Amino acid sequence: MIFYFSGTGNSRWAAQKIAALTNDEAFDIIQCTDVPDVTHETQIGLVFPIYAWGAPEPVLTFVKKIHRKTQFTFGVCTCGEEAGLAMKKFSRFFPLDSSYSLVMPNNYIIGADVDDEETARQKITAAKHAIEQLSREILQQKRTYHVHEGRFASLKSGLVHFGFEHFARSTKPFYVTDACNGCGLCAAHCPANTISMAQKKPVWAQRCFQCLRCINECPQAAIQYTKATERRSRYTFPHEKP
Repeated sequence: MIFYFSGTGNSRWAAQKIAALTNDEAFDIIQCTDVPDVTHETQIGLVFPIYAWGAPEPVLTFVKKIHRKTQFTFGVCTCGEEAGLAMKKFSRFFPLDSSYSLVMPNNYIIGADVDDEETARQKITAAKHAIEQLSREILQQKRTYHVHEGRFASLKSGLVHFGFEHFARSTKPFYVTDACNGCGLCAAHCPANTISMAQKKPVWAQRCFQCLRCINECPQAAIQYTKATERRSRYTFPHEKP
């Protein structure tokens, strides 16, 4: 079994690709309402994005429910460039036999604009090749650690990630412009169930996962997070072309 969490599609795509190449199935952890039965599984995989050089809260919460035995376990994290010590820290919650990082197009438009189309295309092409290689290793149940941690990994996955979890997950900066048509897509698709609709406009509860699905998926580009995002593009994983 392969379990994934994905905000704008990068990790979902990666999980589904790996599942296809390893004769496995991929499941969205947000849709897993019951504790997964992995008793008869030979391998357990986790695929998720890196948030401020750490693993997202819903992934850490989910893996605590999994009662693994002797299965081969692997983790693949998607990131814009580097993962810090995220996978090593994740292994404290759920021990991994193999760990990988996978560079994917940027979607964190709070920090910077998305990649241009050519850069995004190149990253996806490189990721396809990387997935083919890691999938072969997963089939062999090869134990490896192929994660680009980057510089100052300890600081980033320590102090910076702590700051993200305690201060940067506020929903107060979210707002909608007059372009909002009240379609309700943001509320329907929010993994944290933190968005509701009031008078045909989205309203956020106090905290969210910061997956940014709402802001990137909005058909009208009406959702903003401070004025800075009004000048930035949006990103969701593109449909594959033949």
